[in-house]
Amino acid sequence: MKTLLPLLCFTVFLAACGEAEVSSRPPRGNPNASVLVEEFADLQCPACQVAHSQVTAPLLEKYGKDIRFELKHFPLRSIHRFALDAAEMSECVADQGKFWEFVDLAYENQSDLSLDVLVEWAEVLGLDADKAERCWKSHSKRDTVLADYKEGRDRGVGGTPTFFVNGEKVTTGIDTLGAAIDKALKGTTMPL
Repeated sequence: MKTLLPLLCFTVFLAACGEAEVSSRPPRGNPNASVLVEEFADLQCPACQVAHSQVTAPLLEKYGKDIRFELKHFPLRSIHRFALDAAEMSECVADQGKFWEFVDLAYENQSDLSLDVLVEWAEVLGLDADKAERCWKSHSKRDTVLADYKEGRDRGVGGTPTFFVNGEKVTTGIDTLGAAIDKALKGTTMPL
């Protein structure tokens, strides 16, 4: 028994150290779809704002039942002062079930993005703004955001928006993404 207790304590310690923050952000579209579309985005990026309305929205309208769409954070901190904070707040808001509503609101009001409006946007969404603010100010979601960023760098993302269809990087555009999704739905992949 004397040797079992230290081994058990060590095992519990290792398990606790290995646990990573898991994002509570849901995918859009069909969570069980075999075709995965990922977008690495920055909530302060003007090109991402355009892609959100002119690429992502039409893709989801056309393929929503056939694709699983995931947003990954890729805050370009050197040129977008509030991108990391907005990404962290989106993760805090995800804990209250309003991730995509926050993303939509952030893109719709991107020109107003500042530290002051992040909590206001949580209020606009009818959330517990104090809870969201505590989460955001504690930076408890920073590791989640930076894990997305690291994943993007490891996969060759250099700017935003960057899209992948079933793991293959695809040039941003409704036609190129649509073609890649169609190929994936037919069971073949085509790197673009």
